[in-house]
Amino acid sequence: MNNPIRGPLNAATLRAVDNYTHRLVGVRKQRLFADLPRQVVEIGPGTGANLRYYRPGTWLVAIEPNVHMHRRLRAAARRRGIDLELRTETAERIWLPDASVDVVVSTLVLCTVPDPDAAVREIRRVLRPGGRLLFLEHVRADGGSGRVQRLAARPWHWLFEGCDVRRDTERTLRDAGFASVDLERYQLRSAFLPINPQIAGTAVR
Repeated sequence: MNNPIRGPLNAATLRAVDNYTHRLVGVRKQRLFADLPRQVVEIGPGTGANLRYYRPGTWLVAIEPNVHMHRRLRAAARRRGIDLELRTETAERIWLPDASVDVVVSTLVLCTVPDPDAAVREIRRVLRPGGRLLFLEHVRADGGSGRVQRLAARPWHWLFEGCDVRRDTERTLRDAGFASVDLERYQLRSAFLPINPQIAGTAVR
């Protein structure tokens, strides 16, 4: 996560495409995040792409192990009036008590964590009964999109610090033991062809 070349490159790339991704998925994210509580835990917030959808005064516990993202994330929090608690731990080991959180946010992150099953179990652990994981993730595809993913898999994995475009994230979420998983599958129309097959929704503990 802290590769001296790819880390800064990824941070710069995320910042550069921020407005573009907002145009692509902004409306979907606004619906997904419509009723957030004051405290939110977000895994892998990167340079702060989701902060524009949080109310000013939100207390954000940001689980971001890539230190190259931190400067831009802090700046975004200041601009948006977000109270930021920044942590460098990983999604597989979140230093929060059991059943202590109402909402966890994950957007385009479960593709990169080394052990997504462990990360989702950890998210479920820190959620209170009835607590929600709000997610928007790209997923494994078949057909033409699947062929594109297979061709792009190795270079994409290197360029984006372990991002696996063939990861079956829907299965990971459904097998994690949540009381319910409600999601929408859709095909994004973007220049980032390998990650256009996506899902968005809510998993409730």
